Amino acid sequence: MDSDDLRARYRAERDKRLRPEGSAQYREPVGRFASLLDDPYTARVERPAVVREVEVVVIGAGFAGLVTGAALRRAGVEDVCLIDGAGDVGGTWYWNRYPGAMCDTAAMIYLPLLEETGTVPSAKYVPAAEIYAHARRIATTFDLYRNALLSTQVAEVVWDETAARWRVTTDRGDRLDARFVTMGTGPLHRPKLPGVAGLDHFAGSVFHTSRWEYAVTGGSPEGAPMTALAGRRVGIIGTGATAVQCIPHLARDAGELYVFQRTPSSVDARRNETIDPTWFASLQPGWQKHWTRNFATLQTGGFAPEDLVDDGWTEITKRIRDRVVELLGAGESWSPATARRAYEETDDAKMNEIRERVLDIVADSKTAEALMPWYRQLCKRPCFHDEYLDAFNRSTVHLIDTDGRGVEAVDETGVWAAGRHFPLDVLVLASGFEVGTDVQRRSGFPVTARDGVTLSQAWAQGMVSLHGMHVHGFPNLFVTGFSQGSNLISNVTQNLTEAADTVAAVVVEAKRRSATVVEATAEAQAAWVALIESSERTMLGDAECTPGYYNNEGGPIGRRERLNGGGYPLGPVAFWELMDEWRASGRFDGLTLRV
Repeated sequence: MDSDDLRARYRAERDKRLRPEGSAQYREPVGRFASLLDDPYTARVERPAVVREVEVVVIGAGFAGLVTGAALRRAGVEDVCLIDGAGDVGGTWYWNRYPGAMCDTAAMIYLPLLEETGTVPSAKYVPAAEIYAHARRIATTFDLYRNALLSTQVAEVVWDETAARWRVTTDRGDRLDARFVTMGTGPLHRPKLPGVAGLDHFAGSVFHTSRWEYAVTGGSPEGAPMTALAGRRVGIIGTGATAVQCIPHLARDAGELYVFQRTPSSVDARRNETIDPTWFASLQPGWQKHWTRNFATLQTGGFAPEDLVDDGWTEITKRIRDRVVELLGAGESWSPATARRAYEETDDAKMNEIRERVLDIVADSKTAEALMPWYRQLCKRPCFHDEYLDAFNRSTVHLIDTDGRGVEAVDETGVWAAGRHFPLDVLVLASGFEVGTDVQRRSGFPVTARDGVTLSQAWAQGMVSLHGMHVHGFPNLFVTGFSQGSNLISNVTQNLTEAADTVAAVVVEAKRRSATVVEATAEAQAAWVALIESSERTMLGDAECTPGYYNNEGGPIGRRERLNGGGYPLGPVAFWELMDEWRASGRFDGLTLRV
């Protein structure tokens, strides 16, 4: 296709999938599915309520909480209490134990604190079980299990102005009077369900991928065959990043597998490889920070002498960057239009390669056509996998493409899609997690500061912050994430590691000054928000993208969405360098530290 025809195809495919309800097309896990918020892996053990004062309460024991706790302990802050509803640390990697679960970001940069824990990853991309084990290793190395309250849900966080403390209460009756609170609740832990009529009525086994029921399927998170699926009819709703990983395993073990697809994923080669321990031992101290900065530089269009990670994330951005250089060398002047042209031409070529890869691998031409993604690569989270497309060459695997409409209904015996009924014994929901919904809905508890204002109310018209971390009116509170900061979605943990250094530095400085209150000034916050609004850097995809959580499910993208998805205008590496200088200055500009 020429460029105009390709644009027209992209728009036509997008329009098929637009839904007026936007994110409301998904439903929360209630009723029959309320147990999706429970922990199937660790039995809840009753214990006495904990009532005490704490220096720092860290809410969330995924990588956000772990790296924050580690940074605090390394800085000499001993009184740290992690709280998490899960029975162990790990966050996303505690909950997601579906077969084939892996991370699409290279372990050398994704797994934090490799040097500090003496860890050698087994391969460039490692399975979920290895990531979970590394999370536990961080907790053990930095003694973060001490005082941790696991299998414990935070009920409420309320600021006591007189005492200059946060009152943290839990579903166990705990009351912690915390000097500081950090929130690392993350965007990928609360499952969402497809809003399909009749889902509650399915008489067979049905579960979400983040609560995989091996009692139903057989097998194990380590990859043992799911022998209980032999001869059974299995359906899976969803073809996003999670489904791409688990479908090859379901294809191998199910009697018949029905894949219900609304939008195909963009699936490039992974090309995994083992890591040589001898080579790893030759790396010089400080190597991981060098690698993460190298990756971030190249993945955001910058220049570096070499590509240390050399993966699909850096490939596309290097190609775009090099095309810009070619256009400038051919006499074009720099402008947003030049950058846009380079992006479009490069993306067109890349997506043609991805569609051709489908044709090369999938034998049936009709199935191959349905598996081709007709949108730009970064409209949805890119996938990398070497077995997914091959799964559709099995005679027992059936792609049920709905031409953008999605599943129509579910009844007691199966699924209605594409005008047909498909009888099933097991139904797997690969419908993802809540991303971009209200902060209180995602975290599961209110945070209430002065005058009874909650964080959800303060952010009703969009996130406001200083550095994506401090919120005026919410003293002694740190929000650790990536929005309004480095915003590097291709390597989430690096955002968290860099933020953890800031948390530790501010807490240590407050202790040094004997300051009981640390708060962003209204002026500094307003200036930072204005800077974010001026930026073109956002996790939100192009308005012409196929609907997904990158672009508000195809709904309007206004100020609220841009504030929630925006990042520092000069990119992640510039943001980290800015924060390095901000901490090193000792002034902590934009914050007030007072008694």
